[in-house]
Amino acid sequence: MATTTSNFGWPIPQSTDLVKDGATAIASLGSGVDTSMAELKGGTTGQILSKTSGTDMDFTWITPNPGDITGVTAGTGITGGGTSGDVTVSFDVANYGGGQYAAGKNKIINGDFGIWQRGTSFTSPSTTYTADRFVANGQTSDVVSQQTFTPGTAPVSGYEGTYYARWATSATAGTRYFFQKVEDVRTLAGQTASFSFWARVNSGTATLSAYFYQQFGSGGSADVSSTSQNFTATTSWQRFTYTTTMPSVSGKTIGAGSLVQAAVSFSATSNNIEFWGWQLEAGSTATPFQTATGTKQGELAACQRYYEEQGGVNTQFFGNGYAYSSTAAAYVITFQPKRTTPSVSVSAASDFVAGDGAGGGVTLSSASLAYPCVNTVAFYATVASGLTTGRGSAIYAANTNARLKISAEL
Repeated sequence: MATTTSNFGWPIPQSTDLVKDGATAIASLGSGVDTSMAELKGGTTGQILSKTSGTDMDFTWITPNPGDITGVTAGTGITGGGTSGDVTVSFDVANYGGGQYAAGKNKIINGDFGIWQRGTSFTSPSTTYTADRFVANGQTSDVVSQQTFTPGTAPVSGYEGTYYARWATSATAGTRYFFQKVEDVRTLAGQTASFSFWARVNSGTATLSAYFYQQFGSGGSADVSSTSQNFTATTSWQRFTYTTTMPSVSGKTIGAGSLVQAAVSFSATSNNIEFWGWQLEAGSTATPFQTATGTKQGELAACQRYYEEQGGVNTQFFGNGYAYSSTAAAYVITFQPKRTTPSVSVSAASDFVAGDGAGGGVTLSSASLAYPCVNTVAFYATVASGLTTGRGSAIYAANTNARLKISAEL
């Protein structure tokens, strides 16, 4: 048996061997194969083969080390996974929020209660705007107010909210409503939508009811209200999520000022009920909280599409114009563009001063507004005397009470 295999050197029986020593030759071949394969035998359940050296058929059995992949588990926002075969995972881009700074998914503006242009405390609210974009409809002696988080105590780790809203209810019986009007009834129409918010009470418990309300605007179809869902608030911050399919607007008539109202209602209680982190989004899951725009400046601009206040600072400049007589002047006041032509109001005339550069300013005796459009309004001022006809003039605050209020709320 002079001939052997080229890789392992196994003896190959020859034709003459099969006549003379066939059994011996075949036994030699089998012994060679058995010796070469010996290291493939053995091991225990779960072990794998590992090369011991570069020598052919030089193996050993080992237990998988921590770096070996034994399974793929899907986390938040990911589906799929497995422990064997082809493993597929998928990321739901359409319905997953994608982190703290992802803008656009939340249809609620000022959901972190960061902006309070109208003030910080509101007593006996009756369809009253409190924090920007939030309407409170309560009972006599109820108080809705701005509260400040102690640093590090906001409900979401990693998202340091500054303010939250507190609703202190009175003994007056009746249902309270806290809601935001989201522009355009088409918002999430026909889709699965999730409305989430954090709430707590200062003692005991309180039952909160969440729901949606579609309003089709001036001349539009009849309003549609969703079925509500109840939640129990305790003394710890909890996130509550109301998920439903928003009714379709197919076949409906949509008029001006249509909206979707996301609301929470509750009855009289001896507790303070506190709210933070309102979010309305597509999908059946409440994703990580995010403000509508992702930035403080973005939230302010979004709020000012509906409401804006100018003033509150002594000598604050409001606008330029000219004196068309010694006792009268006209000015143009500009503001952030509104969703539609706004209503504009002004505080007392004596809160304003007209100046034309010829000397000290003159306190107004009367003031009126005219010709509002989406980002300007005309301001007409009257003084006892002191202006120069045809000269340029400026209008500014005489004190901190000077206010210009521009509203285009839904």
